[in-house]
Amino acid sequence: MIPFNKPYLTGKETKYIEEAVATGKISGNGLFTQKCQQFFEDTYGFKKVLLTTSCTDALEMCAILADINAGDEIIVPSYTFVSSALPFVRQNAHIVFADSYPDNPNIDANTIENLVTEKTKAIVVVHYAGIACDMEKILEIAEKYNLIVIEDAAQAIDSFYTFKDGTKKALGSIGHLGAFSFHETKNIIAGEGGMLTINDEKFINRAEIIWEKGTNRSMFFRGEINKYGWVDTGSSFLPSEIISAFLWAQLENINPIQEKRLAIWNRYFEGLKDCKNITLPVIPDYATNNAHMFYIVCKDLDSRTALIKKLKENDVLAVFHYLSLHKSEFYTQKHKNGALHNSDHFEECLLRLPFYFELTEAQQQKIINTINEF
Repeated sequence: MIPFNKPYLTGKETKYIEEAVATGKISGNGLFTQKCQQFFEDTYGFKKVLLTTSCTDALEMCAILADINAGDEIIVPSYTFVSSALPFVRQNAHIVFADSYPDNPNIDANTIENLVTEKTKAIVVVHYAGIACDMEKILEIAEKYNLIVIEDAAQAIDSFYTFKDGTKKALGSIGHLGAFSFHETKNIIAGEGGMLTINDEKFINRAEIIWEKGTNRSMFFRGEINKYGWVDTGSSFLPSEIISAFLWAQLENINPIQEKRLAIWNRYFEGLKDCKNITLPVIPDYATNNAHMFYIVCKDLDSRTALIKKLKENDVLAVFHYLSLHKSEFYTQKHKNGALHNSDHFEECLLRLPFYFELTEAQQQKIINTINEF
């Protein structure tokens, strides 16, 4: 069976884990945590980076930092994972779900302004498949209504957005706050793990406190205060050094990993571009492709179901993706802004193909041939 995903190991993960253990500080915010954070700040221009135990935790920090409270409204795309909405629900906010574009799963920026009310506090954008949302348009809306922009960049490491003036910025560095994932299904992995990016300086000091269980311990370790204590809300968001050491081995190899993944993505595209009755991913002019995944969109649910069956009969595991959150059992009674047809279309028709570093050309050609024959 060709699996849907297979975690890639560079070979140095256990070596660095041993080194982390040998330092005698494995509880977090040690050598490897600091090396990873510095790498992201230097490479992608994030003002401040804090590693977390997951992307969900990073988004929970975003909800706290944005001071989300009961009665606030948060605009979130419906076609996304539950973690994009859950941290704000936990702050007792009301989620206002937005639709996708007709031709790609990202939030339709043209629909956002109509969803804004006097209660709107923030817009959460999800860069699906690592492809940028229309950030320039979204930032204009946010500035007009004084809204916080939070980038769910779980899938978007090493991906960029180009503004109309030619300025190119890394995803996760454009909104006020951003969140990334290093789950084993992502380009760069740590098993579990995540990262908060802070691009508005006013959030930096408080983010460190929330990250350190509501204490000002980071300031203490830097010698800025002579003792630390409980000064705010927070939780245990920082990861252990073992996670950070694993992640560092991946970051050292980010360029060859990305090059190989892009080659796999291009091979799928070339092999399937003439296939009838499916649609391939659309990459807008303002976006780059970080080769996080390759998906196809079938013409209807029955076609997708039959194709999944055909692939499985040929020992290929392909999977559908998100279910529209606005129709979920948890939220359906609270959703008031009507049908979201594009989100529902991707729910029923989008299919993700096997995608991982060690996928061979022969395996990939078998997948391509099976889909073309079908």
